[in-house]
Amino acid sequence: MTGAPVLEVRNLSAHIATARGTVHAVDDVSLTIDGGEASGIVGESGSGKSVLAKSIMGLLPPNSARSGELTFRGRDLLSLSKKDQLEIWGNQIAMVFQDPGRSLNPVVRVERQLTEGMRRHLGLGRSEARARALTLLQEVGVPDPERRLRNYPHEMSGGMRQRVMIAIALACEPELLIADEPTTALDVTIQRQILDLLRRVQRERNMSMILISHDLAVVAGRTDRVSVMYAGRLAEVGATHDVFDAPRHRYTQALLAATPTIDHPRHSPLRVIPGALPDPTALPTGCRFAPRCDHAHDDCRTTGPELADVGTGHTAACLHPIGETAATTVTSGR
Repeated sequence: MTGAPVLEVRNLSAHIATARGTVHAVDDVSLTIDGGEASGIVGESGSGKSVLAKSIMGLLPPNSARSGELTFRGRDLLSLSKKDQLEIWGNQIAMVFQDPGRSLNPVVRVERQLTEGMRRHLGLGRSEARARALTLLQEVGVPDPERRLRNYPHEMSGGMRQRVMIAIALACEPELLIADEPTTALDVTIQRQILDLLRRVQRERNMSMILISHDLAVVAGRTDRVSVMYAGRLAEVGATHDVFDAPRHRYTQALLAATPTIDHPRHSPLRVIPGALPDPTALPTGCRFAPRCDHAHDDCRTTGPELADVGTGHTAACLHPIGETAATTVTSGR
């Protein structure tokens, strides 16, 4: 069950200045995350998913600029002072990063990394924070938590490090958890365990979650809503089962068709999306997917489509959205 909006993103843009020109990584994105909702963001690598997450968290590099509105529980995040932002990051909004091996401090023991936020934001003493750290490690499935608290990150496997990252993110009971490609570099069995863990703790805590992935199967059975990104913009947004069972944007349909399934004919080539993402410093006029779309019309190349209703709670940025009979279905494989 979902509640009132926790996060409202309105016309958010994030541009990064480079030697080649300005990268339009996120361009005029609007979305809402409700209380207790699990929302997925999917798209090819380079579509702007991670930059969107870092824009929300205020983690963009110095050569970047944000514009638009970011409202968390009625507070405008873009207008807050650095001090006020630090009271929100890690406390009310937390993030699980792609690579725990690079995100965890290699020269600091797990106990300190896990208790630091609790002591700062919750005001816990050392013994209280340590006791809570043990409970958190047990909750996320870390065996022998007493010993693991004394470990350095390099003394644990990749899957174990990611569980520690999740424990750190959950330490201060955040209202919103952002998981950015949380299973990168993990083997398939561990990937499923981590994804199921995230979904379980999200439900148990009635916490809002944004799950970011390039793999549609990852979000298929673990989110309530999904947003499909392409070249910095939203292509389609709706309830996960609606978008996957009846995609209305050609890009979403192409992503689904390119997803391997267990009943795919043996020795037959996998379907691919021709071409590549456009240069983010020189984006095409009109629909950004038009150069790769087999069904593009002349107006697609000149008119940039906006998100429009194509069903109850279902929107697509397409001038010629596909009919429901053209749907392709994918099931969660992880």
